[in-house]
Amino acid sequence: MTPAWPDRAAWGTATKLRAWQTAAMAKYFAESPRDFLAVATPGAGKTTFALSVAAELLGRRIVDRIVVVAPTEHLKVQWAEAAARAGIPIDPAYAAGKGRTSQDYVGIAVTYAGVAVNPLAMRIRTERFKTLVILDEVHHAGDALSWGESVREAFGPAARRLALTGTPFRSDVNPIPFVSYEPGPDGVPRSAADFTYGYAHALADHVVRPVLFMAYSGEMHWRTSAGDEVAARLGEPLTKDMTAHALRTALDPAGSWIPSVLAAADKRLSEVRRHVPDAGGLVIATDQESARAYAKLLRQITGEAPTVVLSDEKTGSRKIAAFTESEDRWMVAVRMVSEGVDVPRLAVGVYATTTSTPLFFAQAIGRFVRARRRGEMASIFLPSVPALLGLASEMEVERDHVLGRRVTDDGDIFAAEQELLDRANASESASDELEQSFEALGSEATFDRVLYDGGEFGHSGEVHVGSDEEMDFLGIPGLLEPDQVRDLLHHRQSERAARQKSRAVPEPDTVAQVSTHEQLSLLRRELNGLVSAWNHRTGQKHGITHAALRKECGGPAAAVATAEQLQARIDRIRDWALRQSS
Repeated sequence: MTPAWPDRAAWGTATKLRAWQTAAMAKYFAESPRDFLAVATPGAGKTTFALSVAAELLGRRIVDRIVVVAPTEHLKVQWAEAAARAGIPIDPAYAAGKGRTSQDYVGIAVTYAGVAVNPLAMRIRTERFKTLVILDEVHHAGDALSWGESVREAFGPAARRLALTGTPFRSDVNPIPFVSYEPGPDGVPRSAADFTYGYAHALADHVVRPVLFMAYSGEMHWRTSAGDEVAARLGEPLTKDMTAHALRTALDPAGSWIPSVLAAADKRLSEVRRHVPDAGGLVIATDQESARAYAKLLRQITGEAPTVVLSDEKTGSRKIAAFTESEDRWMVAVRMVSEGVDVPRLAVGVYATTTSTPLFFAQAIGRFVRARRRGEMASIFLPSVPALLGLASEMEVERDHVLGRRVTDDGDIFAAEQELLDRANASESASDELEQSFEALGSEATFDRVLYDGGEFGHSGEVHVGSDEEMDFLGIPGLLEPDQVRDLLHHRQSERAARQKSRAVPEPDTVAQVSTHEQLSLLRRELNGLVSAWNHRTGQKHGITHAALRKECGGPAAAVATAEQLQARIDRIRDWALRQSS
């Protein structure tokens, strides 16, 4: 990349700015706007760009004070440290009630929550000086209506406002302060960025790493509110409640799914560390109890105690910093590492959380994509849940923040409000009754597929954890160019298929000719597929169908039923289908 602003770039920020940073700065100073929104994929270098702009504005006397607004306390410190390397002293301990800070500082760092505590005090400070306000991850200003109003009140008088985000879209319709919205082709207002640098562009420029998504399926077994025991396969078409319960069952540390996936992820990390010795892994957990349980499992798997970061710990920032500088293998966190935190050596992740919003997913994956040198890649292990697989396959899709939809009928005055209600209903988790009485009973993991560059790769049939078929993908070298990754995935898939074909044997006439484990797995899969087909045909819920089959054929839940009992239920549901068709 060619040097940009060689005489003006903030000292210590970068000896050479990246091409997108050069272009963004050129546009910024050519237009000299009061408000500027830069959208750049996580890991692209938004901090460097912002500090370079700040140094230039300070040097030109266009501004004489800096205010950085960040989502978390940890990020305030991270900004202050980055600014110090750029020769811009910033106070990360400033509180609105203080009013003043040391004359050694030319700026302060605060959180969005901190601004909301006393926006008037921040407004007075902003008015006293020619102030540049840097709004980091500006979409957080819409987290609550009060936050957005506070940010607008506090920084309305600012001389310049520079908004940064890696994910401008939000799941609600709260407008983001100081962001312009323009109607799209469909008439729906969307956020208008002044400069955009997406993941696809960053990947082509080798600024970020390519991501391998390792998806794992498996049989899940749980008890419902009615006391029925339900068995289903993760990733198969299920109702919303059943999908939520299957996912929670998979993530239950007492089952076999999460220990198997953690062990597979650790194998992948070992392979990556052959080429990247300091590569680290991160497990993103749903809650603190799960995080502690996963840490215990990792210690049993690796023999090393992982770093555990809980969201309410005051020492969380120090733990993250220590992990960043170490060569430890694993860190387990709840939400604290989901956004903005810079740990460049993270190369392997386990997405072990029930949170599946596009915003959280994009920010979480953003922790792994920061490239340090060419050839590094990220590997993310995740459950085979349709919502997550969809988000993984859309990694290169650029999004904007959308404000509702156009009202096409003058009489449809409640259209926008109805969409809000529909969206809220669609995003609801399982019913309260089911949530309160849900009980995970057991789980097992099987390798499903790899998602990469919009394609899917895997082996035919069921791939067991620890098998050679799984290692075909876990053993991919840790340093490869994106094209090499794609070619290797195709090669390993076709090579395995050819090998299986060359030593193929006649198919067994009955399931009794295969091993007991495979026989039961095949029968359960066949039964679950027939129950899903029955659901699509009749609308009857999966759990009710399983209960009816148990009532007619006898025996326990499918997860613990014998082959004879499973076969009887398969024959019975086929008989139902024949009778309904006749």
